[in-house]
Amino acid sequence: LFIIPLMSFIVVDSTMKLIVFLVLFALTTGFAPVSQIGRSSTKIYAEKCPALPFLPYPENLKGYVGDDAGFDPLRFSDFVPVDFLREAELKHARICMLGYVGFVAVDMGFKIYPFPEAYEGLTSVTAHDALVEQGAMGQIFLWITIAEVISSIAVFQMLEGSGRKPGDFGFDPLGFLNNKSEEEVKEMQMKELANGRLAMVAFSGVLTQAVLTQGPFPYV
Repeated sequence: LFIIPLMSFIVVDSTMKLIVFLVLFALTTGFAPVSQIGRSSTKIYAEKCPALPFLPYPENLKGYVGDDAGFDPLRFSDFVPVDFLREAELKHARICMLGYVGFVAVDMGFKIYPFPEAYEGLTSVTAHDALVEQGAMGQIFLWITIAEVISSIAVFQMLEGSGRKPGDFGFDPLGFLNNKSEEEVKEMQMKELANGRLAMVAFSGVLTQAVLTQGPFPYV
């Protein structure tokens, strides 16, 4: 008869001891040093990407122009050399800056002289098919291929550690970088990169709009 009350007392006593232990543990944990928590939070924050705070910072971008943003959401820099990525980015950026100006200039009425009769009445959109038929696009393809082959030598040497910086062909005929400090050179490089990125987006947009509207600039 005394077994059941005794067992109940043991269970209740064990439960009370467990509750007391958990309460004491919670209280002692709450008094952990605040400085440690602060340092841990600061470390976590410092490793976040400034452009996308919910993603970690791409460590391989450090030391490159524009690394303060750390924008690499697809993490290309984890498995492709950043020198190669920056070389490709600058090449496409420069092409799009020239391409946007040329594309819009044609539809604004600018012409080269002497102007070939075969080009009369062409727009930037319709010029493609016409130039393919006339063989002009084949010449452009040939010369671009030669330029790509020659420039690839410098790229391979760069990837092997030649010390060449991505996109640097020593081409500065107007002397924009002459007598400039390291910070001023970096600022000019950042301007080229920012304008080039904008041009890549702009060229995609203006080409799409021109095809959809089939109209002259500003393609509305």
